[in-house]
Parts: sequence; C-alpha cells; structure tokens
Amino acid sequence: MPTVADLQLLADYNAWMNQRLYEAANLPSADADAPRGAFFGSLLGTLNHIAVGDIIWLKRFAVHPAGYRALDPVRMLPTPPALNHSLFPDLASLAALRKELDQAIMLWTAQITEPDLAFSLSYTNSRGIAARRNFGSLVLHFFNHQTHHRGQATTLLNQAGIDTGPTDLLLRIPDLQA
Repeated sequence: MPTVADLQLLADYNAWMNQRLYEAANLPSADADAPRGAFFGSLLGTLNHIAVGDIIWLKRFAVHPAGYRALDPVRMLPTPPALNHSLFPDLASLAALRKELDQAIMLWTAQITEPDLAFSLSYTNSRGIAARRNFGSLVLHFFNHQTHHRGQATTLLNQAGIDTGPTDLLLRIPDLQA
C-alpha cells in the first residue's frame, strides 16, 4: 500500500509534468487536434482524456468518508459522459482546467491520512459496473493513468519536433545526500 508521502510525491510530480507538458504543447490548434494514431487520436484528445479521467476519479474519491474538502471544486464540475469526451476544443482552455485540477490534487493529497488508504471504496465504472477496491491502490492507479497518457502526449510532441526534456519521477525525489 502506498504511504501518504508517496501520494504527495506523485501529486507533485503530476503537477510538475503537466506544467512542463502544457508549456511544451505550444502548437497551432490544427496541429494539436491533428489525428496522430494515439488512443485518443490527437494531442488535444489525449490531454482531454487525462482531464476526463482525473475528474471521474476525483469525483469517486470525493465520496470517501474523510470528506476531502479540497475536492469541493471537482464535485462542482459536470461528470464527463465518456472517456473520449472533449472538455475543451483548445489547449489554452484545457490548460486552465489542468491547473485547477492539479491544485485540487495537491491540496487533496495533503488531506489524506494513512488510515484513509485502507478504506474499501465502492464506485461504478464508466460501463456501469459496480466495483469495490482498496482506496490506496485506486489512488496509485489514478496517478499511473496520468503518467501512462502523458507518456503518449510527450511522444506526440516529440513527433511534432518538440522536446519536453526529462520526464522521470526521479527528478522530483529529494536527494538525501544534500
């Protein structure tokens, strides 16, 4: 099971990488939305999917008995109707939402306690199937999902001639020798 410190590290990494990714994604709208054979078509489709997944999972996490006030802004967002739903047709609007989501994620992970991680969370998946899983493991999946699709987004940017630079989590882990 992850520790709260692990989740806070992942939240930090998530915000850092998203900022770098959106700064690098300085493409004309037509290029950002051009079909490139990715799971969600284009760079814009991929970034929309990451935000859609975040909203869906954060809304599920918001029903945890701990209450997590940091997720109040996410509770107010409409639930995306599908995993390929386009929240915004342009990178600038999506980047603004991304910053809001990352801020909520940072604040939320600061509210999680070690006992919270052992909770069994019940939810309904996007196909309407009921599930019950360990909360700590679901949070790990949440961060892994982002990392997986950000990897696709960095590949799409690389194919467009844009280097996002190093992307390793290692860069956010404090060096204990310092």
